[in-house]
Amino acid sequence: MELLKHECGVALVRLRKPLSYYAEKYGTWRYGLNKLALLMEKQHNRGQEGAGIACVKTEAAPGEEFMHRERAEGAGGIEAVLREANRQIAAFSADGQADAAFAGHHIPFAGELYMGHLRYSTTGKRGLSFVHPFMRRSNWRAKNLVLCANFNLTNADEVFSEIAAKGQHPRLLADTFILLEQLGHRLDRESERLFQEALAQGLSGLEITEYIEARINLANVLRTAAPSWDGGYVVCGLTGSGEMMAMRDPWGIRPAFWYADDEVVALASERPVLQTCFDVSTQDINELLPGQALFVNKDAQYHIEEIISPRGEAQQCSFERIYFSRGNDADIYRERKELGRQLVEPVLKAIGGEISNTVFSYIPNTAEAAFYGLEQGFNDYLGERKREELAQFFAAPPSDPAVATQLLDSIISRRVRSEKVAWKDIKMRTFISDGASRSDMAAHVYDITYDILRPNRDNLVVIDDSIVRGTTLRESILRILDRLHPRRIVIVSSAPQVRYPDYYGIDMPSMEEFIAFRAAVELLTERGQWQRLHDIYQRCKEQEHLPKEQVENCVRGLYDGLTQEEISEKMVQMLRPRGVTTEIHIVFQSLEGLHRAIPNHTGDWFFSGHYPTPGGNKRVNQAFIHYFENL
Repeated sequence: MELLKHECGVALVRLRKPLSYYAEKYGTWRYGLNKLALLMEKQHNRGQEGAGIACVKTEAAPGEEFMHRERAEGAGGIEAVLREANRQIAAFSADGQADAAFAGHHIPFAGELYMGHLRYSTTGKRGLSFVHPFMRRSNWRAKNLVLCANFNLTNADEVFSEIAAKGQHPRLLADTFILLEQLGHRLDRESERLFQEALAQGLSGLEITEYIEARINLANVLRTAAPSWDGGYVVCGLTGSGEMMAMRDPWGIRPAFWYADDEVVALASERPVLQTCFDVSTQDINELLPGQALFVNKDAQYHIEEIISPRGEAQQCSFERIYFSRGNDADIYRERKELGRQLVEPVLKAIGGEISNTVFSYIPNTAEAAFYGLEQGFNDYLGERKREELAQFFAAPPSDPAVATQLLDSIISRRVRSEKVAWKDIKMRTFISDGASRSDMAAHVYDITYDILRPNRDNLVVIDDSIVRGTTLRESILRILDRLHPRRIVIVSSAPQVRYPDYYGIDMPSMEEFIAFRAAVELLTERGQWQRLHDIYQRCKEQEHLPKEQVENCVRGLYDGLTQEEISEKMVQMLRPRGVTTEIHIVFQSLEGLHRAIPNHTGDWFFSGHYPTPGGNKRVNQAFIHYFENL
């Protein structure tokens, strides 16, 4: 219902055979580039502010370019970078393009290592200079680094201070630039360590270079850099000498999956894209576990290594499963259905048990799986009621055959009524600049199917994946649904109330934009408990300059004594459009229901305030300080 900016997506492809092998078997040396393109396209939902690709050649000779990169801004970023790569390839003759050996030396993007990135900004910073991959160049192949990541650091300022104290000078304060310089510095040190080893063994000239390139240990690079990172991340890197790496944060917040066979090693942010790309089963795909890194060396040999021990119980992001990931992953599809099933009881209460007088539907498109689960749950509930009534019927059937037939028919024919009520009709056009006109257009983003309800008699239940700001509800959805003249409208969220910002790579709005937060503040104000906000502010200020490891999330106290139902009722008051008098209910998933539906992804900080890292607690307190001081 409400657009949230997705976390980023990553893709890596490492060919394990010479380009000539793919040219002979698949008819083109572009096998790796084509696979990268497919991995990116299948993850296009994860980034529409920009895209970038990079390639490293392992066979290039001195004087030949061995690293290529293209980046583009906008929703068409994937198409733009691939079009530019193909334009550069097409500049060579047909004979040159057909020759894998020639391509490996001279044609751009003809290489063995590929990296792709899809970007959604999580910091509000825009522009091509912030689009991944990032490059750090050197005349020494082993010191060249290409970096991309799906991440957000909560302590970028600390890491900046750490590397600045060593004399480095990152060009920008953005966490990606900081990581590039930090990892680049550690890669330099690793190269220099091997240089000294080579000298000690009496090597010289090209022998030293070959010695270094054959022994670069990226695990050393990560072990000296990653312990200072606080946040959720999957950091990926390629070196100019042909190494590849990808590391997942020790809390398991951000996802990463990998696949390997005799021809390729590949990694992506989502499992089903690897299945589709390589036509393999779920069992063939491996999850990169918290704190682990995938390494592929210059000779295309791969291994997994733990860089940082997992930090307690894994805190995989549950919002990832509810909203962001592709729903064709087998586990995610089942989990989203179960989220809907978990809501049967509260929805039943909201409609007063009137199943026969209720139409069920969903807001397209991400809530569709949860809708199927809700519908199936109600069918199961209705089936149980039917069994009970049939048992009573056969225990004491009416003596009048006509009455008995009529009663039996009414029991058997009872069903859940579901319809496609809402249609996502248009997108907001950027050429409409007038504020009032924009608001009017936004109110018509959704349209409805008319005449599918019995006016003033039927309830209308509509499920969505989440309710964050409530803006679309107020400005569009509720007005449009009211045109059907339902007896009551029940808006259902398959996620719990979003009460806290995210600091690990999902661009959530600032705290005061959350409708749950604003509703809680309204309730406290009405009850004369404004002092609680001041007390929370004071506690946040007292911890403001403490090390992040000593900070507690003081904002959780805002919700003490307020039930989910009370907050939902206040939301209805705040979101009711002017002129709409229909009875409205908002039903949210419970935290318990969330964990039952998604038992293996326990990261629920959006809803509970239990941040998995110390930096999250520090940042949420800072957000409340900013809110309170700007009232």
